[in-house]
Amino acid sequence: MGKKQGSSKSAQLGIEADRDADFGKWYTQIVTRAELIEYYDISGCYILRPNAYEIWERIQATLDGYIKESGVRNCYFPLLVSEHALTKEESHLEGFSPEVAWVTKAGSSDLASPVAIRPTSETIMYPIMAKWISSHRDLPLRINQWSNIVRWEFKDAVPFIRSREFLWQEGHSAFATKEEADAEVLEILNYYKKTYEELLAVPIIPGRKSEKEKFAGADYTTTCEAFIPHNGRAVQAATSHCLGQTFSKKEMFNITFSNDDGDVQHPVQNSWGFTTRSIGVAIMLHSDNQGLVLPPRVAPTQVAIIPIHFKKKIELVNEKAEWLYQTLKASGIRVMFDNRPYNPGWKFNDHELHGVPLKVELGPRDVENNKVVIGRRDKPNKEDKITLDMDDNLCDNVKKILEEMQDALFQKAKEACDNQTIEVTKWEDFVPALNQKCRVLAPWCEAVECENQIKKKSKEESEVTTGEETSTLTGAAKSLCIPFEQKPLPEGAVCFCGCGAPAKSWTLFGRSY
Repeated sequence: MGKKQGSSKSAQLGIEADRDADFGKWYTQIVTRAELIEYYDISGCYILRPNAYEIWERIQATLDGYIKESGVRNCYFPLLVSEHALTKEESHLEGFSPEVAWVTKAGSSDLASPVAIRPTSETIMYPIMAKWISSHRDLPLRINQWSNIVRWEFKDAVPFIRSREFLWQEGHSAFATKEEADAEVLEILNYYKKTYEELLAVPIIPGRKSEKEKFAGADYTTTCEAFIPHNGRAVQAATSHCLGQTFSKKEMFNITFSNDDGDVQHPVQNSWGFTTRSIGVAIMLHSDNQGLVLPPRVAPTQVAIIPIHFKKKIELVNEKAEWLYQTLKASGIRVMFDNRPYNPGWKFNDHELHGVPLKVELGPRDVENNKVVIGRRDKPNKEDKITLDMDDNLCDNVKKILEEMQDALFQKAKEACDNQTIEVTKWEDFVPALNQKCRVLAPWCEAVECENQIKKKSKEESEVTTGEETSTLTGAAKSLCIPFEQKPLPEGAVCFCGCGAPAKSWTLFGRSY
């Protein structure tokens, strides 16, 4: 994890930036000093170091299990898409055109026809689906690929959250009926929610995107919405789209099937995706001013054993530490025996910085008493340390502590997110609530023009506020989702923005990445 003290390349231990005072600087120090990412010479592209990639592997294994259990099969399609295919669906291209990276040369020669690096794979996969589907017996067709994506973002890049290249899974499916497609949209969204909440300890609000915010070319988009209470920013965590027949219709990719009566129809299609953004959400939500905090279920190392050496008893402690390491490892716990040539204090700080959930202290007295002292990363105080007997129940007790920490991280995050989610029924209260690092539930008419005005007015008012109070959060707000869980609107409720139209739903608004 760390480098030897005195080395010219030594890792800088600790975080100087304060999370609440300078969130951006704090986050940058977390992801670099905890050795999660390395910067690259192409802006917006990052190297995922082993600590980060192992987290992604654990996310991938969990989500891949859900997807396969559902009956979806994995595949792989090419990185490049032809200009002809990409430009077939105008609304789809319009949604992505500013972000598409084009390959125009091979060596020193211009290509006869430019090819794009995939921003998503609908237009790559669907011409092939048209070859694979001819009868209702070929349906449903449900495939998924784990791949990289390039979207040439021009906004400020944020490691994991917004980058020009990222890793993801994208699923694509075709069904004979709308009912089947609708069911899959929600099934997949629930897998995403489970992955966030049960693996990453990130609370999620599931819902439907507005017409303005839905995926380009989709009938509708469902979303998992996360929130970072420390800076008041929302994050679109994952999405599942019903594309309807937009891409299967004749003027597009002409995907057809015949039913038992010989009638030719176009299938209803879905697409859905989950990205490495999930790592950034968990880091932002759980970490503190001492460094990274990781949920135990995704932590590359769950337990670090730190020997406390005294003269003439080094061998005694090391032998017991090795036994402890082998015992925990055999039980399935991800553990390391930290026998690096540093003092214990340096090791404690290093493991704290890197987010190791449990630190086990083992000194001569512990060996003599057949006990270990355990500290939880989320409970750093001395009085919170736990002493366990090194008996037959040791491994089960360590696993229990890991699960208690997992649950505690989720409950703490949920409480913080809930406390900063407030109801607003009139415009005058909207921007002030956002400025207090809150997201807002408000009665809304769901009109596109109204959302345009909300974005415009919130931006203008936040800029005025900035001149008066520089510590407030600024920026335009937008709809995040129309939550599936809806309480009744007040009788006669009108849209909060002042347009006078009847409200249709409680809608979640916020400032987002």
